Amino acid sequence: MIHTEEIEYQLGNTTYRGFIAHDKSNSNPKPAVIIAPDWSGRNGMFCKKAEQLAGLGYVGFAIDMYGNAKTGKTTAEKMALFEPVISNRGQVTERMLAAYKALLTRPQVDTSRIGAIGYCFGGLCVLDLARSGADVVGVVSFHGILTAPEMTPCKKIQSKILALHGYEDPMVPPAQVNQFAQEMTKKKVDWQIHMYGQTQHAFTNPEANDDALGLHYNPTADKRSWLSAELFLSEVLKAPISRKR
Repeated sequence: MIHTEEIEYQLGNTTYRGFIAHDKSNSNPKPAVIIAPDWSGRNGMFCKKAEQLAGLGYVGFAIDMYGNAKTGKTTAEKMALFEPVISNRGQVTERMLAAYKALLTRPQVDTSRIGAIGYCFGGLCVLDLARSGADVVGVVSFHGILTAPEMTPCKKIQSKILALHGYEDPMVPPAQVNQFAQEMTKKKVDWQIHMYGQTQHAFTNPEANDDALGLHYNPTADKRSWLSAELFLSEVLKAPISRKR
């Protein structure tokens, strides 16, 4: 039986509200996966992703990057939430570490087996978590922003890295993907990049349909990327792939 609940954690004077899901019928500590949402915030789509991961045998933890589980629906609302955070990459790392530390306190979590996945802005978030040196064993970026933060200390990345990316993503073109590969190689990371042809940004989001921003759902890339992520998480978290959906 999949149990879900909202949990609160603090950073400074702000309360953050994450959504956690796990199989309550199995009381043993389980590997956990942090889910960092796109710029819209911790909406229902990412809570469902936590439940999906719980069905595969993980603890799924959809995190709150804006505080009080704020979400945006229009482009203007999303921008208003996103820009103050992305303008200070140190905030990204602080908020990711706060969520990570909150997850460590949960009794159902095997703290030696924690991974993270992120979408768009969330891809940047999980990569910055890895760049912080946090003890996460693997992170997956789905059509994420790949550029490294400037003027940050170079810490040893503990995580294996998988980036799943559309070749025609206008926000992160192939030249930036190559820069990311060079960064990961220089830092001696175990990394992979899967590129999907005829694929733009936000390819996992069925609601993505914006010519101006280059946001378009691609069901084939969505399916392929999730299968790749499943295999990667099974490898790094040392968890057999469950067929429960």
